[in-house]
Amino acid sequence: MSAVELSGLLRTRQVSAVEVVEAHLRRVEEVNPAVNAIVTLVADQALLRAADLDAGPWRGPLHGLPVGHKDLVDTAGVRTTYGSAVFADHVPDADDLLVRRVRAAGGIMLGKTNTPEFGTGSHTVNEVFGATRNPYDLSRSAGGSSGGAAAALATGMVALADGSDMGGSLRNPASFCNIVGLRPTPGRVPTRSDTAAWYTLGVSGPMARTVADLALFLRAIAGFDPCSPLAVREGGEVFAETLERDLTGTRIAFSPDLGGLPVDAGTAVVTAGAAKVLADLGAIVEPADPDLSGAEEAFRTYRSWYYALNFGELDGVGPNVAWNVEQGRKLTGADLAHAERLRTALWHRMTEFWDRYDFLVAPVSQVPPFPVEDPYVTRINGQQMPDYLAWMRSCYWISVLGAPALSVPCGFTDAGLPVGVQIVGRPWADLDVLRLGHAFERATGFGRIRPQLTPDGAPGR
Repeated sequence: MSAVELSGLLRTRQVSAVEVVEAHLRRVEEVNPAVNAIVTLVADQALLRAADLDAGPWRGPLHGLPVGHKDLVDTAGVRTTYGSAVFADHVPDADDLLVRRVRAAGGIMLGKTNTPEFGTGSHTVNEVFGATRNPYDLSRSAGGSSGGAAAALATGMVALADGSDMGGSLRNPASFCNIVGLRPTPGRVPTRSDTAAWYTLGVSGPMARTVADLALFLRAIAGFDPCSPLAVREGGEVFAETLERDLTGTRIAFSPDLGGLPVDAGTAVVTAGAAKVLADLGAIVEPADPDLSGAEEAFRTYRSWYYALNFGELDGVGPNVAWNVEQGRKLTGADLAHAERLRTALWHRMTEFWDRYDFLVAPVSQVPPFPVEDPYVTRINGQQMPDYLAWMRSCYWISVLGAPALSVPCGFTDAGLPVGVQIVGRPWADLDVLRLGHAFERATGFGRIRPQLTPDGAPGR
């Protein structure tokens, strides 16, 4: 069931929170050994919380719903490793704001979901817990860095899950696992930072099996908090508004490759179908590539600076984190000034773009799920990728825009691997993005095709 459907049954007491948690725990027992999505399970705590909810009044929009928290999010008294051997035994003293909001809205923490070290990279594997596998093909990656969350949702182990996104970490695993993930406008889901409070590339956001479930989750986790100077004043209640939208006359720019990025042939075939679907819904769809020049350098500069700032003093980190830190240490003031000029020019060009179009639609990932043993994608259409970041340009170029971006299921390759399409809207127009995604989701039905893991762990559909 969707989270919205479960919520309806819980509100009318056709099921209890304890029954819902027990059902999800059975599902964890059945499929988690195969996919390795939930790395720290708090079954007893979840059942006690469910019993407390059943005995009391309605607590809020997430009442009785099992939620997975990414292992980057601090959870008081519950092991939080950040996917790093450096913090393998770390237990925080306090909850992050997001965790507090989920609890206040009646949500039930079921466990922590897997992530690469400090969320570094779009493949979920680390030295503490190993790799998370794709439930549609266990030989493939679930994406990252919110890969544990995506696989847990796809297999029905949790009703909702949070994630985070700097270069695609909400969108890429959603695409790989046939669910939905929203990179919200920076500040929509405020987070506290003790080192980089004005940093806009990294955001927290929701993941779910349907767009309506995403909206339900946002009702609880979005809204102003003074912990962040970027916090959007608009409250989460805006996401209780209808998702229905008449798309007649909606202006959509469809870009198959964001101006020349290499895209796997199978992925390109699937995402090309999105243009026809949207046109059939009444939208005016035009082929158009935004001018994203400067996005590459701006993203890499700001990312490297952030890694040197936050992880430069840590010993024992893995190679991906160490490489990012080293890149950051090489930066000069002139480098940062140049990146700021590039990003400022990009903002103004995109402002003009948004005058012409309501949405940009493009691939989420340039490739379908790749072999789980590979650390990252090294070639696309015969083109060599220079490093472990380059294959995700279709996501991280969008990160620089400060705009909401949604991954929604778009279909499957001939090999049965999921492919998502990316819907990008104007900054702060998160609800509009969800409305377009909701219409697309209903018109296609791809998101209803769930993986079927058999008793021997073999995937199917």
